[in-house]
Amino acid sequence: MSLPLLAELPAVLLPLVSRAEQSLRTAAAALDNDQGLSGWTPERWAQFARVTAASDFVIEQTARDPSMLLELVQSGELDRSYAPGELCGQIAATVSAVQTDDELGRVLRRLRNRHQVRIIWRDLTRQADLVQTCRDLSDMADASIDQAYQWLYSRHSQQFGVPTGRRSGEPQQMVILGMGKLGAVELNLSSDIDLIFAYPEGGETVGVKRSLDNQEFFIRLGQRLIKALDPMTVDGFVFRVDMRLRPYGSAGALVLSFNALEQYYQDQGRDWERYAMIKARVVAGDQVAGAQLLDLLRPFVYRRYLDFSAIEALRTMKQLIQQEVRRKGMADNIKLGSGGIREVEFIAQAFQLIHGGRDLSLQQRPLLKVLSTLEGQGYLPPAVVSELREGYEFLRYTEHAIQAIADRQTQMLPDGARDQARIAFMLGFDDWAAFHEQLMYWRGRVAWHFGQVIADPDEEQGSENEVVVGGEWLPLWEEAQNEEAACRQLEEGGFTDATKALKALAGLRGSPQLRAMQRLGRERLDAFIPRLLAQAVEHANPDLVLERVLPLVEAVARRSAYLVLLTENPGALRRLLTLCAASPWIAEQITRFPLLLDELLNEGRLFKPPLAPELAAELRERLTRIPEDDLEQQMEALRHFKLAHRLRVAASEIAGSLPLMKVSDYLTWLAEAILEQVLALAWRQTVAKYGTPLRTDGTLCDPGFVIVGYGKVGGLELGHGSDLDLVFIHDGDPQAETDGPKPIDGAQFFTRLGQRIIHLLTTQTNSGQLYEVDMRLRPSGASGLLVSSLGAFARYQEIEAWTWEHQALVRARVLVGSEDVGRAFEKVRAAVLGKSRDLATLRQEVSEMRAKMRDNLGSKSTAAGTGANAFEATAPFDLKQDAGGIVDIEFMVQYAALAWSQTHPSLLRWTDNIRILEGLEEEGLMPAEDASLLREAYKAYRSAAHRQALQKDPGVIPGDQFADERRQVLRIWRELGLS
Repeated sequence: MSLPLLAELPAVLLPLVSRAEQSLRTAAAALDNDQGLSGWTPERWAQFARVTAASDFVIEQTARDPSMLLELVQSGELDRSYAPGELCGQIAATVSAVQTDDELGRVLRRLRNRHQVRIIWRDLTRQADLVQTCRDLSDMADASIDQAYQWLYSRHSQQFGVPTGRRSGEPQQMVILGMGKLGAVELNLSSDIDLIFAYPEGGETVGVKRSLDNQEFFIRLGQRLIKALDPMTVDGFVFRVDMRLRPYGSAGALVLSFNALEQYYQDQGRDWERYAMIKARVVAGDQVAGAQLLDLLRPFVYRRYLDFSAIEALRTMKQLIQQEVRRKGMADNIKLGSGGIREVEFIAQAFQLIHGGRDLSLQQRPLLKVLSTLEGQGYLPPAVVSELREGYEFLRYTEHAIQAIADRQTQMLPDGARDQARIAFMLGFDDWAAFHEQLMYWRGRVAWHFGQVIADPDEEQGSENEVVVGGEWLPLWEEAQNEEAACRQLEEGGFTDATKALKALAGLRGSPQLRAMQRLGRERLDAFIPRLLAQAVEHANPDLVLERVLPLVEAVARRSAYLVLLTENPGALRRLLTLCAASPWIAEQITRFPLLLDELLNEGRLFKPPLAPELAAELRERLTRIPEDDLEQQMEALRHFKLAHRLRVAASEIAGSLPLMKVSDYLTWLAEAILEQVLALAWRQTVAKYGTPLRTDGTLCDPGFVIVGYGKVGGLELGHGSDLDLVFIHDGDPQAETDGPKPIDGAQFFTRLGQRIIHLLTTQTNSGQLYEVDMRLRPSGASGLLVSSLGAFARYQEIEAWTWEHQALVRARVLVGSEDVGRAFEKVRAAVLGKSRDLATLRQEVSEMRAKMRDNLGSKSTAAGTGANAFEATAPFDLKQDAGGIVDIEFMVQYAALAWSQTHPSLLRWTDNIRILEGLEEEGLMPAEDASLLREAYKAYRSAAHRQALQKDPGVIPGDQFADERRQVLRIWRELGLS
């Protein structure tokens, strides 16, 4: 027997129907159910042909369980609508016999497959219209959710006790809100379901030994319910469950109390959440309590007045929709593309959001009913509503046709000839071209009407093409798309590990700082994150950018003015991402001290730090604006100044506008400017308390004190995280008392002055400390006096100091303080360094000190760079301490200064290694090529160390780097007679 009406089918679909018929006949025979098929009329076979030509899903289900289709035919369920409650009754009767969670999941999936076949059959044969099909699908979801919930609640209560309200003393049930299409009773053939779980009031369970908090009870119950419905098994799934519309999205608690929900929407609810809540409906659980919950939330959704405040928010949503439809691949999406289903929904919901508070007739969920109300109440002309209705129905029928093929959640038009033929056939067209022409007509009409909604009369023609910056990323941030789509978008944007990036965004969304934000802060964050993502994908490594910037976002979340700064200043955001991508050190600094974001506003200023005189003048000016007695504000101002200028130097180094030598110069000048003001503050405070100390000639000190810098600061070689090696020297009279109301002797005064300076430099405030200070290079080291008189310092250097202390003195210079004391110090320094030395003894002592340092501080695995494996790629090279590195060059320079400055005093003019090397070359004490090699190697090492510091890496690099430089440095070391 050949099937009737086969001639009406496109030729490409005939094999599908033939195979389906053969499969059904074979299965029926095996079931000994020939009577079922023998009763089929030609009309039934025509229906079978139409459905199996269109739907692989029906073919598959029929092949897996042919008795199901035969029973549906014999019962007459394919030919009639269900009475109200009938479908729920069927599911309830089946679920009532279930014994285990696994069995519950299996039964629900098989019931879903059965009813899905029935609904598809009736939809494709047009025995059910669009509204009936959507209602059947929604009823099936309601019943599945509610019956699963009731079954699970009973067993959950037996295990954990009955949740009971603390205030009312009444047993508590969960309320399950259906959102979106489920809430509006508009589910399509393969919809997921958007749910929100709630319970009336807090309390704990009763009836068991160990009670549970009500929230914990319902969270566990909600997890069991999702597990019953969502996972894909051999029997398929019931419904894909999406919980991202709940407060705080996927980072929020799975279930919240009514009070918590009301508080959230009152304090933090955003306009898009109002828009979503229009569709909310109680689909399962406690219907009475659910009605009370919706009453509680209604003022959030529908304002009591004509809500023009929503217009701007809706305009933004509209711009985002317009922006998304221009994304690649959206043209064939009949939901999200131009003129798609979403645009019709937006038109209706825009009127509801604006007018629904005053016009109660708009407070309903189904879109077609809302359109009728908009026409009846005069909001839209009948002709417009007619076009929107017809266009919407055509789009929804097309959506069902697409999803009927394979029960897949998609709204994309197929690109294969067979599936295109199926769509055209299901919609009643002779071929794809005819169908597509009609589809594009309706999409064009919908798009035109969408363009007219809440249009700004002040906008110029074509303004609908304006984009919301980063708007394509807003759905991802607001979890308006599933994880697969979000990861795909991140990958298309250039993220290497999209899953990790998505998890990082979810972690931010769920952080305590964000959850504590008020509504204004959340709105600012929602405006900022899409812009952040839009700029991040412009970088070569967006993963790294996001990883480094999100901690900053979390840190400033409660101070959302910073988010506004970056949102409204895209240049500042661009500079932030560039700097953070280049340096984790900078990212950490800005995260710790968000006030640095202000520095990003002025690009010219950021990448052009001032010279030394300008630095000092700027800091003096800042401090003059602060009352002299406000020490806290003075300390903060000093720290702000240091942080800001250190950032500017680092930014300039990264941008390449400052070479290495200038970077160190600026960082040293910055330290000197700060020390100048710290000394002034400390002097003023100490004098105010004790009076002014005296010199030996009886005159007042003014201040008769200097801060001497050693090491990096003395040699103008400060790095980004360098500490300060300092020595304090005075020329006051140690015995003479100060002239104040609480006189103390000069020695005590200068000790307390030194202590005050260290306190100002090292105290931790909200903005950190100014500098770590190392005072161990003072006479007698840690056991010596904090402050030395100039005479005591000179005697110590002449009589007691070790050779290594004289080496350190090579790099010592006065940073700030009295000019006359500074000149006197220089004389002492020159005398000590310029005295005659036995060169053999000097070489031995320098070599021994260097050997100790290598042993203690060098790389153990390579014998501090002297081992046979020192130059292998897998071996470490410590830039500073290993053989041939920075310290070797410094020791050679110091040795040369100590050895030859008696006869060549010009070597004492400078304290930095580069200029001393230049002096050695000029004096003929070192071959020009060797001096040049040491200078270049020294700069290369320091540049590499700076890069490591900006990357927050230790100063250790692979051993095969700088191999030639290291060999040459060691050669020169040996040629100087050092060992």
